[in-house]
Amino acid sequence: MIMASVMRAAVLAISLGLLPLAAGAQELKIGLSTEPSSLDPDYHNITPNNQIAYSIFNTLIQQDETQKLTPSLAESWRNLNDTTWEFKLRKGVKFHDGSPFTAADVVFSLARPAKVPNSPSPFTLFTRSVSEVKVIDDHTVQFITQAPTPLLPNDLSRVAIMSSKAAKADIAEGITTEALNRGEGLIGTGPYKFVEWTRGNRLVLAANPDYWGGKPKWERVIYRPMSNDAARVAALLAGDVDMIENPPPADIKKLRGNPNVKISEVLSNRLIYLALDVGEPTAGIPDTDGKNPLKDLRVRKALSLAINREAITSRIVEGLAKPAGDLLPYPMFGTRREALPDPYNPDAAKKLLAEAGYPNGFSITIGSPNNRYINDSDVAQAVASQWTRVGVKSKVEAVPSTVFFKNRDAFSYSAALVGWAAGTGEMSNPLRSLVATVNREKGFGTANKSRYSNPALDVLIEEALRTVNNDARQTLLQRGSQMALEDQAIVPLHFEITSWALRKGFSYKARADQYTLAIGVVAE
Repeated sequence: MIMASVMRAAVLAISLGLLPLAAGAQELKIGLSTEPSSLDPDYHNITPNNQIAYSIFNTLIQQDETQKLTPSLAESWRNLNDTTWEFKLRKGVKFHDGSPFTAADVVFSLARPAKVPNSPSPFTLFTRSVSEVKVIDDHTVQFITQAPTPLLPNDLSRVAIMSSKAAKADIAEGITTEALNRGEGLIGTGPYKFVEWTRGNRLVLAANPDYWGGKPKWERVIYRPMSNDAARVAALLAGDVDMIENPPPADIKKLRGNPNVKISEVLSNRLIYLALDVGEPTAGIPDTDGKNPLKDLRVRKALSLAINREAITSRIVEGLAKPAGDLLPYPMFGTRREALPDPYNPDAAKKLLAEAGYPNGFSITIGSPNNRYINDSDVAQAVASQWTRVGVKSKVEAVPSTVFFKNRDAFSYSAALVGWAAGTGEMSNPLRSLVATVNREKGFGTANKSRYSNPALDVLIEEALRTVNNDARQTLLQRGSQMALEDQAIVPLHFEITSWALRKGFSYKARADQYTLAIGVVAE
């Protein structure tokens, strides 16, 4: 009896990371630059959350490192008619608790995002086009859409499939975000199971030995949040972690020359941009008698022309970015070859400000995270300095990302430095997320914090979303991005080049979506 108790305690201690694994066991330690804000896969559509969710849960369709669609919980899919898609589900798949995956779980998972309260960036972006999910049998579902939706497979590659049984509760969304953050009901079909999460310390996952895709390489994965760049690099060099996200630009050259370190990198689809609040009243502009100068296109254009993007990408982020002239890097679907960044022209900026009635400029505060994107607060400071030179007296309020996003969502900033990664890898995603008029019913404007609205652009986006012909849809998306940028709906800065640093003996295929996925790490 005593021996049994000791054995149970030892097993529990090993699962929680309190004792070392047995010899030969495979453990992977990852240093995260940003900790997830939640473990609820439907709560907050941001990279730090999604990359954990996609380790615990599967989607019907998954994306590879280039964002190409491949089968996952759905083995095949086809368009039956303009408004009906049929998906054949993978048989024999089990959730972490041993219960079978069926069509009922798909129905539950598609309905849940719209019911999750207080979502800062909701997943309704990917589900609103579906008006009904029909269960044909346990392994066949049909999605009925409100209009032709050729991009439905792309959208469904972002929606985590939860266990309708484990996540069931007597409230609209099933189980609450708070409960999921405690690990309750956090049951997926993915390669890894939840073990523990201690905020600010570590998140531990264990291999799912019954994973339908084959037993994962790593028996245990430990994610350690390390927002301090120097600490993250030091942990890698000391062997405390096997892999880190976003090695700081200042250390990249040194790390490349270290024979015990391997760098993996790729031009990502993450756009770093400035959101300019065009609503009234607006915070952060104290000296215009309550008038918001950002409502004037000439002012927004002036602020864009005042930015030296080449200097920012070469000096501030030390080459780990490419100046942006579109919402996605060319040649992703819907982009334009001819889309170029606004040129640096401070004289033209001053002229436009004078024409708009601000010859002496005005004052503005730029909100920025200081631990989310590559040298984010330094980029914001560079923009502030460049704006100040043309008469727009600027200061920066740089805070941790958790504080920043709360402030941003409360419209506490007139200008905010933000990043967006296109989950679907094509142009409709940033268009309907960032610049479409906010419309919860349509899932539009889920990340539009500029309060920008252009009915003509909304019509164009909706037309593109229901256009089945790829060439015609691409033309519409190109027109949409051109319209948005000519109106300075947002001010693009650059696309990040995303890097990972690994200890010798480990490799990772760099992903355009910037996700750090344990299942993609290989021991060489």
